[in-house]
Amino acid sequence: MAEQPSPRPRKERKENADRRRQQLLDATWRSIAQNGLGRTTLATVAAQAELSQGVAVFYFKSKIGLLTEALRDHYARYQATWERALEEAGDDPRERLIALIRADFDPDICNPEALSIWFAFWGEQKFTPDYAAISAQFDAARNDAIREACAALMEGAPEDEINRTGDWIDTFSDGCWQRLHVLPNSYSAGDCLDETLALAARLIPQIATRLMPR
Repeated sequence: MAEQPSPRPRKERKENADRRRQQLLDATWRSIAQNGLGRTTLATVAAQAELSQGVAVFYFKSKIGLLTEALRDHYARYQATWERALEEAGDDPRERLIALIRADFDPDICNPEALSIWFAFWGEQKFTPDYAAISAQFDAARNDAIREACAALMEGAPEDEINRTGDWIDTFSDGCWQRLHVLPNSYSAGDCLDETLALAARLIPQIATRLMPR
């Protein structure tokens, strides 16, 4: 009797499954960038990943399941970037606020493909509650980090003033992303970073000395 092949260890099976799943998520971003959100399907993603459509169905069940997880993964990468920036900045709230702003224009986060994905999903939030819920969850974490830095720098200021200051910085950064997405030949990420830092320095003068050439 022929010897039966032994099954793969559970750890190896999980690693292979995670790798295949990430391969499909990466392909989803490429499909959205090339085809738009509406024309992205399990078939276009499978083609991008060079896998069968059945594999995409196996891991994500449906188009909405795939797109929801793709958005969650996109946000997770963004959060990992700004959390890493905060860790490297240390405890000084000036450095932490500057690090948060710089992270928004990191090339891994602020590039044409990534921006096209952000705006594609944001345009659908009104019609797809799952997208809105994911955005709210991840945005809240970053907003809290900005407000925490602002509160440390604006000691004694009313809470609503601190919150408004954080919101102004965040909204300005979002506006820069929109400029870069809509008018990519008229603005650069470096220029937008400088403008956002200048706004922050105007709102919170304590960080201005950290932005001067040394």
